[in-house]
Amino acid sequence: MISALNRLVDLVEDRLGEEPDVPALATTLGTTEYHLRRMFSSLAGMPLSEYVRRRRMTVAAADVVRGGDDLLGIAVRYGYGSTEAFGRAFRSVHGAAPREVRRDGGPLRTQPQLRFRLTVEGSTPMDTRFTDRPAFRLIGHATRVPLIHQGVNPHIQEHIAALPQEEHARLKSLGDTDPAGLLAVCDDLVPDNSEGSELTYLHGVAVSGDTSVPDDLDAIEVPAGTWAVFRSSGPYPETLQSTWAATASEWFPSNPWRLRPGPSIVSVLERADDFTTATTELWLPVEPA
Repeated sequence: MISALNRLVDLVEDRLGEEPDVPALATTLGTTEYHLRRMFSSLAGMPLSEYVRRRRMTVAAADVVRGGDDLLGIAVRYGYGSTEAFGRAFRSVHGAAPREVRRDGGPLRTQPQLRFRLTVEGSTPMDTRFTDRPAFRLIGHATRVPLIHQGVNPHIQEHIAALPQEEHARLKSLGDTDPAGLLAVCDDLVPDNSEGSELTYLHGVAVSGDTSVPDDLDAIEVPAGTWAVFRSSGPYPETLQSTWAATASEWFPSNPWRLRPGPSIVSVLERADDFTTATTELWLPVEPA
């Protein structure tokens, strides 16, 4: 996986004026675009699209400062059809317009070329098991929320708090298959996994594929497949978020598995009354790499 990510970085660097052909590269490397983008975002701390933009504007800044070419020519060289579009991208990275930088020599905020290296520290215990599951359904109350990587997501918190207390008990009584108990489900994430992008969040339970869904509940159909299940205990949600991050930085690069499209599921097995600590299971859909 690490070598695949470095090949992706090289592809970006070789074709800064074009959109990188990630699907073709993924096929060549024997992986999927979905997995490649998800791993890049998790390890780089930014989506691939943002890295491409930052690198383009970093290299383009040298052409702007040198002053040999007109700004339209530079814009076209880096894949923009107008000086206005180029100027917006340039300002978003450097905080100043191209003409200002050409005149003053700055300010510039550069994005170094990334290089991925595997460092497995083992700082996060990875208590993992695999399970093959037939097709099942996730049913409950769904909403669209922005992705937040650190801390409690207030939009999810508000969604759950709006449900009557008796509804939680009702949902729990409807669950009839694994993952057991009340579940936190994230679905429809963009492959880049960028913070602020929207996802579908469902508060509900898992039921077998032939279980009927009450009319007042939302449903997510989950196809048959293999799941990697990561158990963790400690302060909530920090421990869960650390485990989630460690799957990308430590577990996937060290194991012959990759993510496949599908929802990620968190099952809370035990928790303190005030929910400051919890034992959870993180279910991720996987396939052999």
